[in-house]
Amino acid sequence: MYLKIDKALLEKACRDMIETILLCLPNAFKGTIYRIGAPPELVAERITSGIIEDDAAKITWRLPTQSGYTFPGKPWTEYRDQPGRPLEAMAWCVERQKSWTAEDPNTNIRSVRLQVEGKSADFYHMEPVLVRKSDLKVEGASSFIYPTNFEGDVLWKDSPFVVVAVIKIHFNAATIKIGSRETKAIKSLSRSLGTELLSYQLHQESTRAMEQLARDRLNACNLLADSLRNSITKSGIIFNLIKQEIGHLRDQWEGMLLEKNKGKNGKVEAIKELNELLQGLEEGDGDLYRDLLNAQNKFLTLSLPPQNGENWVTKQIEKRWIELLERLPQDSQNQATIWKTIDKLKKALYFGQKPENIAQYDKIPEDVKLKLVDLLYRNNDHFDASSLERLIEILENYTLDMPSRERSKKSLTQLKALAETMSELERNTNFLLHEVLNGKADEFLATRS
Repeated sequence: MYLKIDKALLEKACRDMIETILLCLPNAFKGTIYRIGAPPELVAERITSGIIEDDAAKITWRLPTQSGYTFPGKPWTEYRDQPGRPLEAMAWCVERQKSWTAEDPNTNIRSVRLQVEGKSADFYHMEPVLVRKSDLKVEGASSFIYPTNFEGDVLWKDSPFVVVAVIKIHFNAATIKIGSRETKAIKSLSRSLGTELLSYQLHQESTRAMEQLARDRLNACNLLADSLRNSITKSGIIFNLIKQEIGHLRDQWEGMLLEKNKGKNGKVEAIKELNELLQGLEEGDGDLYRDLLNAQNKFLTLSLPPQNGENWVTKQIEKRWIELLERLPQDSQNQATIWKTIDKLKKALYFGQKPENIAQYDKIPEDVKLKLVDLLYRNNDHFDASSLERLIEILENYTLDMPSRERSKKSLTQLKALAETMSELERNTNFLLHEVLNGKADEFLATRS
């Protein structure tokens, strides 16, 4: 692939990613990662594949003996969309740089097995791993010639990214949907994998430099680099999954309050009004107009604590409105309506914290309810084991009728255990770093050999 990474290190990074996904998504049972080679061939090769046991205690790693993507892999010209050839999800992910979800195998137009053998395929989600061209230093490089699709259009011509890998996750029947929280989690993790692959390359470059400067400390530095990379990368991934799960609980809490108050979702209504105001402008302003519309719609897919949400609205929505109105001035009444609606959007973010709304929910004791609201809406920028433990204890209360209470409790319990393990590893790594920098690595390693 474009990244010059040792195959063993590449396989280790891929297995770490699959392991994280399978442990954190209870309805996923198998994961595979494909390497996408350098252009123009873009050879897709299956790197590793893992299946989790029913009790989630063990992951079995193996590659199918028969597959078009086993070594030496499949070049772009053999899996791209082409008349007379079955459509493949791989082609969609590589060419469009977009994900593909098979939520109904029997109607999946990109199921090769269904098209060729007439047999049902499984439920899966495929996600491309993107890396910026600038990070790979290949943009504009004459040594890279990008291939074309069947119509002759050059791939990724207007994209700042290249595809370096594709993740495929298989799910239990009828448990995966397009745009579901599982697909969002995989998308987030695919970005982390791209970052980790780059870090591997930086690690290899730094290792070569260390060999020249301090060969006697090479083993200690390799151990440090591996531990530090794994702890930081996995800690970040796990913390993001914890925040996503808490955001999911926050959405459910607000949904319960809306049901009690028999009201409308203020966030949704405000975005709807902003979209109508935007579409009501006499003429759009090209990219800025589309960026603003996309930002407003994207906000509905996010679940952020109120303060973070306000900051997001200010930077991504309000700032774009200011720029747009500078180019397309409106009368004072229209401008006042726009700013009033943005202010209404910000205030709607605090709906789940308002005492008058909270008072409507009376199925759990008042002190427990207030503690729940505090834990759901606080702005955590780091892993807090004690706060997470208190939230898990509240979720054990069966009178709390959140739809995903039991599943969220199980997920957060597993994530907490993983996060604590990573925290301990990071502490040990920091200690080792101190020992290496102070010339005591040999003594430290000897005590552990």
